[in-house]
Amino acid sequence: MKSLNTIQKLSKIGKVLSKIAFIFSVIGFCGCIAGLLSLNFGNGRLIKIGGVTLHGLIPEEYGYNIKSITATLSGWLIVCAGEAVLAKFAESYFKNELKAKTPFTLAGAKKLLQLGILTITIPTACAVAGSIAEGIIAGFMKVKQTEAMDMYFDNESSIVLGIMFILGSLLCRYGAEMREHSGEIRQ
Repeated sequence: MKSLNTIQKLSKIGKVLSKIAFIFSVIGFCGCIAGLLSLNFGNGRLIKIGGVTLHGLIPEEYGYNIKSITATLSGWLIVCAGEAVLAKFAESYFKNELKAKTPFTLAGAKKLLQLGILTITIPTACAVAGSIAEGIIAGFMKVKQTEAMDMYFDNESSIVLGIMFILGSLLCRYGAEMREHSGEIRQ
């Protein structure tokens, strides 16, 4: 039973990390909204410190274009929303696993399989949707290139993690079937 205790501790850690990921995704989502609102309010004179405006500081100091930042934030808004949804699914899986007190249930194996599929598809779909939204907004605003376009498709870790969840679900399903089979033999 030492292994089961280790699995339960890891599930508790997974539940906590899922909550943290959800919170950071929501913060990122809200940060994108705040950034979009602050960049698009007025004519740039809304935030002024010592004669320097936010709109003046960004292009002069960092060399970024306000329009390209707007397009990039719009794309990241979609990515953060998708990551928040995925974190909630992961938290739900870990809650159910802790409630069952074992990962070896057919329902748990099915949820882990779903989590694996979602871990592959949600980040990839959000990356594509975010990139499309960014491109459309950049096109309407007549921006040549946005700042973070190349960062969207860096989701190899999500694909690998999703595959690991899917393989783990097969092991959990096998364990659940073995538990059922041993219960039938005893009766």
